[in-house]
Amino acid sequence: MIRFIHTADWQMGMKASGLGQVSKAVRDARLDSIKRLVELGNDRDAELMLITGDIFEDNAVDRLLVRKVGQLLAGFNGKVFITPGNHDPLVPGSVWEHPVWEESANTTVVRENSPIELEHCTIYPTPLKEKYSTRNPVSWIQAQDCSTIAIGMSHGNVEGLPDVEPDFPIPQDAAERAGLDYLGIGHWHSYSPYKDGKGVIRIAYSGTHETTKFGERESGNVLLVEIADRGAAPSIEVLPTGKLSWHSLERSLESPGALKSVISELSSIISPENALVRLRLSGLLFASDREDLESIGEILQTRFLFGKLMADALSPAPEDDTWIEELPVGALREAAEHIRQKAMHAPVERDRAVATRALLELFDSKEKAAS
Repeated sequence: MIRFIHTADWQMGMKASGLGQVSKAVRDARLDSIKRLVELGNDRDAELMLITGDIFEDNAVDRLLVRKVGQLLAGFNGKVFITPGNHDPLVPGSVWEHPVWEESANTTVVRENSPIELEHCTIYPTPLKEKYSTRNPVSWIQAQDCSTIAIGMSHGNVEGLPDVEPDFPIPQDAAERAGLDYLGIGHWHSYSPYKDGKGVIRIAYSGTHETTKFGERESGNVLLVEIADRGAAPSIEVLPTGKLSWHSLERSLESPGALKSVISELSSIISPENALVRLRLSGLLFASDREDLESIGEILQTRFLFGKLMADALSPAPEDDTWIEELPVGALREAAEHIRQKAMHAPVERDRAVATRALLELFDSKEKAAS
């Protein structure tokens, strides 16, 4: 029997530049998640940790970061095997030439396509030595005659994924073809299992250990894999390791008061200090909802680690005459009516957004003048 951690795609050193000042906190969280996965592996008595590529964003990352990662892996009680991926391929001057890998007695950076025989299993690793290739990286593996549990490590695109280039293409039946009990792969950041002809999961993307961006599904995990014997079906447990939660919300407004439910939804997000929230509003904005819209902007800026409001697709509700009636008769009301018409009928979303913002500012200036 063998029990091991499968993980990949840490992307250490990623810039996260679109998050402004929060980017450092996002990068630091990725280091913290390595600590958690090491602790999980030790707590669950995993004998091995298999890391299938893209530990680092690229080979130009800060070497102090490389050392930090190597030292964290040294805290794992079992053996660690790393196969470089397409972001950090095994090339001259790569991160894999750093001395920390030689200093870490439990860690092996695999450098060749060659079986590694251990007490309870044989590992068939495929380290990448280039950033792009149309070759199948696991085509060399022939484990049919292996007498121990056979485990493959690779990195690439599983064939059949929609709209995906054949970058290091891996057949969906690669484990069956090669005689592997399990093939752990990296490259995609979401947990994705693949069943063989008998309905047994023998290939899986582990996904990244800490969610990378908005829109990623089934990420922020590692896999605990247990295989009882040669030929047995792997038991796969998804273990959460991510610290951050990413929320991409899109809400369309159709009636007055609709923003109150949005406020309630934002209030229900747990651990807001570790949450990144991107909210896109579209539809109709009623004059009575202006304060709620302002509150939402404040909530996003103050409650969460990162918050962004996108309200460019909002337009003043055409049947809501409050936008006009609350303004004094004269030039101000005429200007508001002109702006409202432009906001409702502009053919380009950007122009509608500018007009809507102008209308909101007009009302704000009126209220400030009144106070």
